[in-house]
Amino acid sequence: QVQLVESGGGLVQAGGSLRLSCAVSGTIFSINHMGWYRQGPGKQRESVATITTGRQTNYADSVKGRFTISRDNGKNTVYLQMNSLKPEDTAVYYCNYGRGLLASNADYWGQGTQVTVSS
Repeated sequence: QVQLVESGGGLVQAGGSLRLSCAVSGTIFSINHMGWYRQGPGKQRESVATITTGRQTNYADSVKGRFTISRDNGKNTVYLQMNSLKPEDTAVYYCNYGRGLLASNADYWGQGTQVTVSS
């Protein structure tokens, strides 16, 4: 079994910063991917940033240059540093974890953490 526990969401003014964390416990895959997705009000869930065991990263165009994803393999934890936040970044952010390098329907998800950016 796999559990993902997220932390770090909250309310911040536009231009501010937040750091999200997600700790994975249970079955740890030797080759895995971790990432952050978000779902804004009335929107579909979208990928924000992903990172593989080898630290290959991928970012949504809307967050490039503002967000940084990183991971600590020893702690099985993934982070999302969010700078220069905008009101349109307001969403529930979900941590994602799965076997291999690519996302799949077998992935695991966190419970979500709310990020609200006020103008």
